Amino acid sequence: MTVAPRSRSPHLFGVLVRALLITFVASLLVFAVTLLFAIFGVVITGALYHRHPDMSIAYRHIAIPVGIVAAVIIFVFALIHEFRHYRQSKTLTAIERMN
Repeated sequence: MTVAPRSRSPHLFGVLVRALLITFVASLLVFAVTLLFAIFGVVITGALYHRHPDMSIAYRHIAIPVGIVAAVIIFVFALIHEFRHYRQSKTLTAIERMN
């Protein structure tokens, strides 16, 4: 009879690392999409008012603040999700060790 491999016990440090990784990737994605739409908006606004569009507005005043706010929100939700996953994994590992 073969013995099933034991699963590793979860570590609390991994919760923070995974939450930071998820936050970094998701906030970059939000920043890029926001910058794209902000550039479109600045170009359209410049065309409507017959002015030369200032692209720094899209970057400095729209995309960066939205990216920062999104990063904070994503970090909080990722931390909550990963901590719940950590607690569930810890409980399942303890049940597995009892058998």
